[in-house]
Amino acid sequence: MAKTTHIAVVSMPVFSHRASIVEFCKRLLHLHQHFHVTCIFPTIGTCIPATTTLFESLPPNIDHILLPPVKKEDLPQKVPPLVNLQLAVFKSMPFLRDALRSLCSTKPLAALIADPFANEALEIAKEFNLPSYIYFPTSAMTVSLLLHLPTLHMKVSCDFKELKEAVQIPGCIPIQGDDLPCDFQDRHCLAYELILQRCKRFSLANGFLVNSFFEMERSTVEALKEHNSTHVYPVGPIIQNTEPSGDSNLLQCKKWLDLQRPNSVLYVSFGSGATLPQRQLNELAFGLELSGQNFLWVLRAPSDRADRAYIDAANDDPLQFLPNGFLERTKGHGFVVPSWAPQTQVLSHASTGGFLTHCGWNSTLESIVIGVPMITWPLFAEQRMNALLLTEGLKVALRPKFNENGIAEKEEIGNVIKSLMLGEEGKVIRQRIERLKDDATNALKEDGSSTRALSQFGTQIENFQR
Repeated sequence: MAKTTHIAVVSMPVFSHRASIVEFCKRLLHLHQHFHVTCIFPTIGTCIPATTTLFESLPPNIDHILLPPVKKEDLPQKVPPLVNLQLAVFKSMPFLRDALRSLCSTKPLAALIADPFANEALEIAKEFNLPSYIYFPTSAMTVSLLLHLPTLHMKVSCDFKELKEAVQIPGCIPIQGDDLPCDFQDRHCLAYELILQRCKRFSLANGFLVNSFFEMERSTVEALKEHNSTHVYPVGPIIQNTEPSGDSNLLQCKKWLDLQRPNSVLYVSFGSGATLPQRQLNELAFGLELSGQNFLWVLRAPSDRADRAYIDAANDDPLQFLPNGFLERTKGHGFVVPSWAPQTQVLSHASTGGFLTHCGWNSTLESIVIGVPMITWPLFAEQRMNALLLTEGLKVALRPKFNENGIAEKEEIGNVIKSLMLGEEGKVIRQRIERLKDDATNALKEDGSSTRALSQFGTQIENFQR
């Protein structure tokens, strides 16, 4: 009987990151059944219901530890939520050290895997003589940018948004400065300083696990392997496959979708924590109405901060923020769900023919794995880069134009929706994403590229343990 190999995994307090790393652990354990994983989670306040459900779904060979919560009132009040998330992780590091010390006293650990936004853990791993890895729940394109940032920082003296020429990242399509992550736009802000510190720390890792697959980002993966001395493992697509089966939103969505024609519904969702301002919410509502297409819209209360819900989600009923009479006028061909919907089930339904998405990487991969063409609507973080990859690199999505005030107007929205759902361009996109879906399926087969990469990673961990 094989000796049990214990691994510790550290995430950040964002549901999408936690869900991705948990699904990665499940896939690792499927290939290496003598492995055992302990997930360590920094926390802010109390866990949201989706996180609780995620923990309840863990199999017996995955344990979890919740570190003492950081209080919201102990975090700065006038900084972006994503900065506070990083500061909360930093405050949790002494507790992580204690947790690792306790684990090492009872079971020898073979390695530590950390989220890129919890990579202070790499320094702690050195204290315990543990091999350490970064699990990137992002595209290979984003990984290439992060690894290249210290070099780019030295070459560029102005803010990236002021660059006249596109930025060339190894292995990637050219990127305009304002399409780089929002935290990169002001080189003098705390958000950029924190990112730059993290990027410099990546050199401590023994390897990088990337939630993408070779066939989708071939040139980028090859560049990553060529330009880095550490191991690079493209192990995706890893998506969340467990959602609460008895949830009322799931039952309502399925009941409504069952009544619609195949490929007739546009699914509209901005992920687990993104919000629109009221003016843009109105334009989106009118655009959906103008398109005349069936839609299922996951609606969250508006906010002037797109990432507000990651730290402080509003408790208001989102339906009250819709334009007057909207629900009545769209009754029959529109269905609005407050706050949350079972995304993989909705995307997998035969009635779903398109996805208007904020381009979070989890949502992007789910759409690719299921084969649903997209309309890109990036809001923050690296989402503009994801949108660029989807529209100009892979050509499996359309992107609406925004006016000088940063607003996509209703006529533009309506036209883009009709182009995707009814137009010739939409038909071509549908053919491309079907081929990409096949590539994703093949990557995860027993002899697929991602399965081989994950197997090689497991073998390396076992070699370290010997």
